[in-house]
Amino acid sequence: MRIDRQDRHILEILQTEGRISNQELADRVGLSPSPCLRRVRALEESGLITGYRAILDAKEMGLTLMALLHISMDRHTPERFENFDKTVRAIPEVLECLLITGQDADYQIKVIVHDMEAYQDLLLNKITRIEGVTGAHSSFVLRTIVNKTAIPIPDQL
Repeated sequence: MRIDRQDRHILEILQTEGRISNQELADRVGLSPSPCLRRVRALEESGLITGYRAILDAKEMGLTLMALLHISMDRHTPERFENFDKTVRAIPEVLECLLITGQDADYQIKVIVHDMEAYQDLLLNKITRIEGVTGAHSSFVLRTIVNKTAIPIPDQL
């Protein structure tokens, strides 16, 4: 799908203000409501917009310990990776899981829990019990400097 300046502006706004009304969105991008809504629906149907979410305050929910884990696997086979991927997707404390290269690890996982006791339970009773996991190295987040979900919109699409 080719997008123009107005589509790009719509995408920028919706990334940070997903609950904006169509009327306000139309006003901000310089369109009337009907064409604006048609553009948003076209962006959704094209797959550029994949969903809308509420972002919760983790601290208000008592989730105060965030950690990054580097996970090493014993074998690099499709079956091992598929099993790990499937298992880690089902763990609610896992916020992000990346298959990585350039490190001594195969995966980087970002998790959030209530406290160190909950982290220990997660690590020892869930993560390290996944078949093929041979190592888990933890780093604890002291402070979040940047935490955004908005991605840059390329000039050319």
